[in-house]
Formats: sequence, structure tokens, C-alpha cells
Amino acid sequence: MKGYGISNRFRGFLPVVVDIETAGFNSVTDAVLEIAVVFLSVEETGGWKRDRTLNFHVEPFHGANLDRRALDFNKIDPSHPFRHEIAQTETEVLSAIKEEVGDELIRCSCSRAILVGHNASFDLSFLNAAVGRVGIKGFPFHSFSTFDTATLAGLVFGQTVLARAMAAAGFEWDVSQAHSAAYDAEGTADLFCKIVNKWDALDR
Repeated sequence: MKGYGISNRFRGFLPVVVDIETAGFNSVTDAVLEIAVVFLSVEETGGWKRDRTLNFHVEPFHGANLDRRALDFNKIDPSHPFRHEIAQTETEVLSAIKEEVGDELIRCSCSRAILVGHNASFDLSFLNAAVGRVGIKGFPFHSFSTFDTATLAGLVFGQTVLARAMAAAGFEWDVSQAHSAAYDAEGTADLFCKIVNKWDALDR
């Protein structure tokens, strides 16, 4: 495979899949409730594949808006006792992500992480807003560039909705698990890997 290896496939960028579940559509005013991060690996014979997943439940920031329509859609109850036991502050979550992604950048000899997401601009806008709120310096993600699997899947499979794109790509999709950050992120990772592998196969 020409260009084998993560560091030289995307000119030094490390693709990291991110899915964020929120309490609305306004990244400035609405709460972040879940963040999942999926790392990828690549093998000379097997191509790109999903590696490991980080999954965080996030406490709404002080004064955050909680839109009932969004909560009904993603089925997240911010006041559930389970969340009080495991949810972390935005500072704690973003600090952990910064450390984990930073370690992965070093391991893969990459210069910057680039967010991979389905309708990626949505996730990046919430990620950037949260980073700005807590004032974390040197966050490792590119601040505006992304790889959007909605666009890529539209090109390759003719589908832009995640569930339909997954089906067109030959993956199963469990509607009952959809809109969980970890489930959506892992599905997006599988979809991205399949698209990259299909393209790279043309270059063998």
C-alpha cells in the first residue's frame, strides 16, 4: 500500500473520530453531555481499522441550556443518578482527551489531530466552544479542518444519513443504541476506515 502508515497518509495529521451528544444545537449556550473519542490503527496488510474508544459522560457547565427536544431525541437524562456517579466536568474530560490524544500523536509521529465526524462541523463547534470555556491551552485538534464522513459517504455510497450510510457500506446498525456517543463514534470510525481502505485499494 503506497503511503503505508498513519503519519504519512494525511500529511502528518492524526485522524481521531469524535462524537458529541449535546442538549441542543447552539455550541455556545447548550450543554455537552457525552463525548466519545475513537483512535484508529493501520496495518500494511489489513488497512485502517478501529482501535480503542474513550467514552465520557460530561456534567453540564454552569448556566448551560438544556433543550428538552434534544434530550428527548438522544434519550439522555442529565439528572439521572447514574450520571451523577460517573459524569465529569468539562475540564476533567478535555484534560483527559488532551493527554490521550497527545500520547497518540507521539506514538504515531503525527503533528496534529484532525477530527473525523459525521457532520463533523457540529462536533468540532462544540469541542472548540468547550475548550474555550475551560481555557485549555495547546489542545491537539486542528481548530477548523475536519474529515466529514457524511460528505465522504455521500460520495462513495450515495448516502449521507449515518444509519443509511452504514447499511450501504455493509454494516449493521442498531437504532436502539444510536445517539449514544460511543456507539455513533465507533460506527463513524468503521465507516471512515472502510472508505479510506476502498480508496487506498485503488492505489495498490
